[in-house]
Amino acid sequence: MSKDRGEAFIFDLDGTLFQTEQVAIPAFHRTYQQLQEQGLHRGNRPTDEQVTSVFGMTSGGIWERLLPGASDEAKKIADDWWLQNELDCLAEGMGELYPGVAQGLEALHGRGFRLFVASNGRGPYVRGVLQTFGISSWFTGIYSAGEKQIFDKDRLVALLMKEHQVTSGWMVGDRSSDVQAGKANGLTVIGCRYAGFPQFGDGKELADADQVIGSFSELLTLAG
Repeated sequence: MSKDRGEAFIFDLDGTLFQTEQVAIPAFHRTYQQLQEQGLHRGNRPTDEQVTSVFGMTSGGIWERLLPGASDEAKKIADDWWLQNELDCLAEGMGELYPGVAQGLEALHGRGFRLFVASNGRGPYVRGVLQTFGISSWFTGIYSAGEKQIFDKDRLVALLMKEHQVTSGWMVGDRSSDVQAGKANGLTVIGCRYAGFPQFGDGKELADADQVIGSFSELLTLAG
């Protein structure tokens, strides 16, 4: 990293701060069961691997892959049900942050960095995760594709930077969309591939990152 401290860290949520699969997979299977019971979709139930493959995508891409051939109405209903089921799973105590995330964010905040979230997820889900684990207060801004109605991460990050006058810093994420968004907006990109945890994309997704970390704690060293 540059010797000059960037003024902000912009984090993806799923696969970066939060172990998404622990909530998203059971919530999806509840949703799929509801769809079948209501006669809204027929076909083979997607596997866990197929569900994890859509993490980081916007809702349109998610349902094209998981409910091929379904009506727009069914996809909209599925989107709403999955969100509610994810919130229910959080309330039931499912899900965890990655090791070192809470302590790391607190340390970065204490050093004077401004922290942000930029996620392709829906607003209530993103805020629900941050609130459940007591880390909301460390973020200056929380940007989700659903709330901002911006389904392109490059533009979502650009809006965040404009509204908060961020001129330098780092984009931290686990998918190619995070790398692209960081590069498009002049940020240093830190890719996350945490050792010992499921990966939601192949290694090539982070090929253009400036650095790849194997644990969240490594970020504190890089921040100086």
